[in-house]
Amino acid sequence: MTVVPITSPDLDAAEVSWFSALCSDDYRHLGVPDGALRSSWDHCSEIVKLAEKQGFRNILCPSSYQVGQDTLSFVAGCAPITDKINLLAAVRCGEMQPIMLARTLATLDHMLEGRLTVNIISSDFPGQKEDSSYRYQRSREVVEILKQAWSQDEINFQGEVYNFAGLTTDPVRPYQQNGGPLLYFGGYSPDAVDLCGEHCDVYLMWPEVKEQLAERMKAVHARAAHYGRTLDYGLRVHMIVRDTEAEAREYARELVSKLDDDEGKAIRDRALDSISLGVSHQAKNRDLADMKGFIEPHLWTGVGRARSGCGAALVGSADQVLSEVEAYQKMGIRAFIFSGYPHLDECEHFGRLVLPHLKTCSLPHAYGRVPSQPPATPLAVGERR
Repeated sequence: MTVVPITSPDLDAAEVSWFSALCSDDYRHLGVPDGALRSSWDHCSEIVKLAEKQGFRNILCPSSYQVGQDTLSFVAGCAPITDKINLLAAVRCGEMQPIMLARTLATLDHMLEGRLTVNIISSDFPGQKEDSSYRYQRSREVVEILKQAWSQDEINFQGEVYNFAGLTTDPVRPYQQNGGPLLYFGGYSPDAVDLCGEHCDVYLMWPEVKEQLAERMKAVHARAAHYGRTLDYGLRVHMIVRDTEAEAREYARELVSKLDDDEGKAIRDRALDSISLGVSHQAKNRDLADMKGFIEPHLWTGVGRARSGCGAALVGSADQVLSEVEAYQKMGIRAFIFSGYPHLDECEHFGRLVLPHLKTCSLPHAYGRVPSQPPATPLAVGERR
């Protein structure tokens, strides 16, 4: 039985995703830049193509103000080089005027023929600091406008930040039906949890011990239930999987063997989410870990020494990692976003050793969002007016 009621209780599969390092986040040794692993189109698109070949069902394309790829431009570039894998585009709410954002996402969804998913992010913009409550109000309004754009004939919205009246939704109709692209969301503050509980589809968590994950799921479900809703839950965690546990632990040690702690702090601090509540929880995990960095037998916090955000990895043999993933599924987690260093190499390891033993799915298909035929939208086969 799952920890809390979820949207997909009868789904006997999970959406298993990988990560493309768009934001200067690929290393052979953490904290040591390697020009061969820069966040270029060539390198990051190779990660996407390998993940699709390996059988991953989605891929997170993150957003940050760092040297690398603009998220939505990158997703557009992936449309003609992929045909199966979904693209989870991180959208920093407010960076683009909401109506134009709705049109951009609708365009991408048509280019991908229903393979777009959206990771809603609420954070400061580069060079700006704003009150958290304002940021979440802005994000809430963006999400509400998107949902109008994807479910109504006209957009009429009066908010604290945005006001629109009498706009036809013809230019912003997505390929996906029954609500448009799924919204994935991660955030720890009360405002974040309330926004997700009311409007989003998948609540994404960063790694903590299972008891803490369960408590987080209960808190989020309470807000969703307040709005008469359920959610599905996701986990973002790094991977180090090898044929044996000894090999995996040895690689974990090698990964941080050249890390200078001052350089690691500099990497963490330059992220736009570096002072968020979620990041503080990842730092607390490192403080509570044993001398080797583990907070559970296979959950290692060493990755967080050199990156903001998700700061722990599952480390072990194929059987051990598979058992951990299955335990998370029993809790009610239906979406996984994995990554590893270097991302191409670890994608191959996980894809070879663990992925064949997991039953996977595409959540947009499981939700009935992707039509079997091109939809009657202006960008597909609908009437041109």
